[in-house]
Amino acid sequence: MKFSDAALSTALVSLTLFSEQCNSFTTSTLQKHHQHQKLQQQRNRIEESLLSPFGLPLQHTKTKKKKQSLLHVSTSTEDSTDSSSSSANADGGEGNTNNSIISNEVLSGKRFSSSSSSIGIEVVDYASVSDQNSNMEKALTEAREKFLLTGILPESKHLMGINDEVVQEVGREIGQFEELVSDASLLQSTASYIRSKAKPGFFETRTTTSSEDTSTSTSTPFFSSDKQKYEALLDKAYEESGEVTSAFAKTFYLGTQLLPPEAQKAIWAVYVWCRRTDEIVDAPRNEGSDELNNEAMLQDLACWELRLENLWKYGEIEDVLDLPLLDSLVKYPDLPIEPFVDMIRGMLMDIPVLGVERYKEFDELHLYCYRVAGTVGLMSMPIFGTKNGITYQDAKESALSLGVAFQITNILRDVGEDAIKRKRIYLPTDHLKMFNVTEEQLFSQRLDQNYINLMKYEIDLARKYYQKAQEGVYMLSEESRLPVQTSLDCYRKILDKIEDNGYDSLTKRAYVDKWEKMRTIPFSWYRTQEELSKALPLPEDW
Repeated sequence: MKFSDAALSTALVSLTLFSEQCNSFTTSTLQKHHQHQKLQQQRNRIEESLLSPFGLPLQHTKTKKKKQSLLHVSTSTEDSTDSSSSSANADGGEGNTNNSIISNEVLSGKRFSSSSSSIGIEVVDYASVSDQNSNMEKALTEAREKFLLTGILPESKHLMGINDEVVQEVGREIGQFEELVSDASLLQSTASYIRSKAKPGFFETRTTTSSEDTSTSTSTPFFSSDKQKYEALLDKAYEESGEVTSAFAKTFYLGTQLLPPEAQKAIWAVYVWCRRTDEIVDAPRNEGSDELNNEAMLQDLACWELRLENLWKYGEIEDVLDLPLLDSLVKYPDLPIEPFVDMIRGMLMDIPVLGVERYKEFDELHLYCYRVAGTVGLMSMPIFGTKNGITYQDAKESALSLGVAFQITNILRDVGEDAIKRKRIYLPTDHLKMFNVTEEQLFSQRLDQNYINLMKYEIDLARKYYQKAQEGVYMLSEESRLPVQTSLDCYRKILDKIEDNGYDSLTKRAYVDKWEKMRTIPFSWYRTQEELSKALPLPEDW
């Protein structure tokens, strides 16, 4: 199909933006925290939490309140957006499922009654779904209590959520800024400067005592004369966030190149927070045993969740990569904390032994897909914006559909890799049985017609979620449509690549190269033209 000059021009502009903005970014140095001085501060925060949970409205409560421990109050687990995960007990079948725990959460999801049923799928909203009786939630609660009482984590040469693999992928150390060595107060002064731009009362004020460590204190002053210095540090933090995004999420990063600069940087900030959350669970650990590794993971996640809450409530930051997220929260005050909290619960579901190792049916996998991918859509929506007359709730179903589509695509692409490297199977057990595919077959990477038929079924399912997500593109603000459509189209092509590989995702990895992604942009632009693309759809959209 031939495109108009306007279409080609738009594509060329998009490609130019992509090439011009793929810069290299600068290096830096991390200011160490004074862990032992935080002991008194953490104890004071416990007392404060007893009086004022971290600020989420009480209507998020999902379970009847019982007598709460100190940690339950400080975490606001019953008043916030928890969504617990998972499980630790073998259930006798193939793999460790713990369905008795997550089944309560699966049943609590809100099903959309819409046109999605006409194409053979259900879209479920699991936002803030929580089961306080889950083993995973109890384990995190205990880890939070321990951290709040001690405030001490093992020392690390990297920022939290940054490990050797991340450094290797990016090509250098992350979060090390020379400015922070020469000026010890610069980090917190910059945070104070960013908070000053928020509406009055947006952040609560935390009172401190002279005995408390002030390395994360909101009382650190800033000076108008140093505004350029603060902006320069923030810009470098944003640039480094872009570099991390580019290294780990090339398709996602391509989409961000087509956003306005402010929205682009905010999406980078969100992605880096998600990346760091994921790395806390996926990072190699050598604590001596699975039990000790899990304990260390839970301790890190507990600290990470508390950091998240303190950033939203007080505007507090701990390291330089928190600055972009704080700045994005100020610029997009409707950015909700709930999907961030839910994503942490998704990470819990991946913790070995303690987490969910098998999913009996698709609804259980759907919960996981929401937590690790659908949440990103909900984080992004306030940044993308919607067109006039469309509310956040109107666009929510499509945003969640895109998250499910993306995660199913990831799972189908990585079946062999997950089985061999991680000993994990994400495909629902009932789908395996439907096509007579066994777990042993996946672990031995044996391709046969049964597996091919299974892949055909799963690919068709994923494409239906992409189809539902497509409807939401037209609900977005005009400047956000092309980035989202491009990401959708490029990721959907992974399914085509699986087909091109003879449905072998056991020994082959489906991959869409950079130039093919860039060639997709004109077609993505065409699809964003609602009236035109519906009247004259592309052949693959028939």
